[in-house]
Amino acid sequence: MNAHTPQALEWSDLDRRAVDTVRALAMDAVEKSGNGHPGTAMSLAPAAYLLFQKVMRHDPAAPEWVGRDRFVLSAGHSSLTLYIQLYLAGYGLELDDLKSLRQWDSRTPGHPEFSHTPGVETTTGPLGQGVGNAVGMAMAARRERGLFNPEAGPGTSPFDHRVYAICSDGDVQEGVSHEASALAGTQNLGNLTLIWDDNRISIEDDTRVAHSEDVAERYRAYGWHVEEVDWSATGEYAEDVPALFEAIRRGHAETERPTFIRLRTVIGWPAPNKQNTGAIHGAAIGADEISATKELLGLVDEPFHVDEDVIGHTRGALERGRAARAEWETLFDAWRRGAGEQGELFDRLQEGRLPEGWEKALPVFEPGGKGVATRSASGSVLTAVAPVLPELWGGSADLAGSNNTTPKGEPSFLPFDRASSMFPGDPYGRVLHFGIREHGMGSILNGIALHGPTRPYGGTFLVFSDYMRPAVRLAALMKLPVTYVWTHDSIGLGEDGPTHQPVEHLWSLRAIPGLDVVRPADANETAVVWRRILETSDRPAGLALTRQNVPVLDRTEYAPAEGAAKGGYVLAEATGGTPAAIIIATGSEVQLALAARTELEADGTPTRVVSMPCVEWFEDQDEEYREEVLPSSVRTRVSVEAGISLGWRSYVGDAGESVSLEHFGASAPYETLYEKFGITAEAVVAAVRTSAAKTGR
Repeated sequence: MNAHTPQALEWSDLDRRAVDTVRALAMDAVEKSGNGHPGTAMSLAPAAYLLFQKVMRHDPAAPEWVGRDRFVLSAGHSSLTLYIQLYLAGYGLELDDLKSLRQWDSRTPGHPEFSHTPGVETTTGPLGQGVGNAVGMAMAARRERGLFNPEAGPGTSPFDHRVYAICSDGDVQEGVSHEASALAGTQNLGNLTLIWDDNRISIEDDTRVAHSEDVAERYRAYGWHVEEVDWSATGEYAEDVPALFEAIRRGHAETERPTFIRLRTVIGWPAPNKQNTGAIHGAAIGADEISATKELLGLVDEPFHVDEDVIGHTRGALERGRAARAEWETLFDAWRRGAGEQGELFDRLQEGRLPEGWEKALPVFEPGGKGVATRSASGSVLTAVAPVLPELWGGSADLAGSNNTTPKGEPSFLPFDRASSMFPGDPYGRVLHFGIREHGMGSILNGIALHGPTRPYGGTFLVFSDYMRPAVRLAALMKLPVTYVWTHDSIGLGEDGPTHQPVEHLWSLRAIPGLDVVRPADANETAVVWRRILETSDRPAGLALTRQNVPVLDRTEYAPAEGAAKGGYVLAEATGGTPAAIIIATGSEVQLALAARTELEADGTPTRVVSMPCVEWFEDQDEEYREEVLPSSVRTRVSVEAGISLGWRSYVGDAGESVSLEHFGASAPYETLYEKFGITAEAVVAAVRTSAAKTGR
């Protein structure tokens, strides 16, 4: 049990009035905005207030304090549930911020946004994502303890803290919450408490039209400790805050299981006409209903009115927070004095620094032989850097052997009784096993990155990036340094056929602002791009890697692989240094471009080959460099990529051609597929000649 959790609940008349003030502010803010979600914020007022004022260890004056408990509002539509608590506790939000709910440049947008509002731990809105984030945070907290203070007894480490989350009916219906919650049970995440607001109302009113399972039993089946608090059990609605408090405390005592609390509420309580209806879920309730509700609560019928003694009482969270942080710092300082290398690691990770010279661990691949699949090269990189980058950890959605995401000799992150002969591990290991849960994996990776200070990665086949896309989009939105290891990147995976062969995925993913999509041409490019990804801390990246072997290019004949770090570079220059044609290629198709160049050069066409592993990185280069690589004077251009051409049209121009795949694949050996679908060196040569003809050459 957390030592900072009070043994008994003190609940005064001022606390009751503060909770009622929350309800009033929720109604007023939505009314002024003209839209929003007042009902859940009203009925969740006691639960949220209990967490922020009585249970959680946090300091409103230091929102990023390492020792704080984390709070996730997975029901992000009820953003006022969080904003009003941040206002009351003293995080820097004031009444004017509540008055500007959902308005331009306000600190109170429609859904909570990470790094925008102090005290908001993650961007939530798409339902279920916050549940996954909370699971990731709980996993990260355990990994953090393992890195810095593994020998400490339970509850004695400065790295012991809890993760709390509130979810809604919508959250428990979304599949991603199932995926993440099932894994949380497998992982014995005793530091996680999830409160489900069981109010049985959604946008389409009564949830019985679509939702009938016993959610509490479902969580018991996951292996969670389950508590049930029903404020309507007596037939007369009564907010029994002490009962909820005791349920939370019993959850703290369950150190080997996450805790799920089913809290039965009435949405919009105590609004006399609109409580328990869909009308109060997502719309302003009207001045008359607000006045009637405030009269029931004994509140002043004035928009955004807050009694001085109420705000004075709730701002006591600042002093309690300072005291809690001072107590923690005493514990932290005692740890620091004997921490040695663990203390140095803590400092480095908090500063976001990589160790000096770490890149020397990166492997260098020699040309010749049968070639190396870039997925295999990526696995070699992970094995090589694991000893020098303990912050790097991750795994796969049940495809570790295919994704090559398991660094050799590294233990799995597992409860002792879950380890196997194939995957030995312990609770502080670093190899993650997500099971066949791509979407859950994505949201968990986001939670790990949000928690800090480690760097997570997760693998699956590129075609299954579709399953995790919402979480990938949120990683880009929040600028999180999450890495996706997406293998089997084209029809080159062969016999598995069109269901597994990505065609539209590369450009679909490139359409996400802030996501770096990286498709290296060979093993050495793979090492270089991994280095650049790990040197970047403000955006996610997705590696698209081959199943099939590709040649390790001879860098005495071609340009150094270092050019891959710029996203696009001149791999093979035209004879004489002035190209008549340019071929732009990525990944496994670079070898086809080089073979086509040989034929074109022999035929008297000076041809430059540009390897373009990452369009986003190339676009980040200055105009001079981009013009140097792709001179606008050369209009004879061809792109080569085993997927749809879509975005390549902006690179090849009006006279350009694309060797691409504008349809789904088929089941056959990859060599056959490339030949049958016309993705060959001969096709590239023909495309160059067609482009040249358009320019009048």
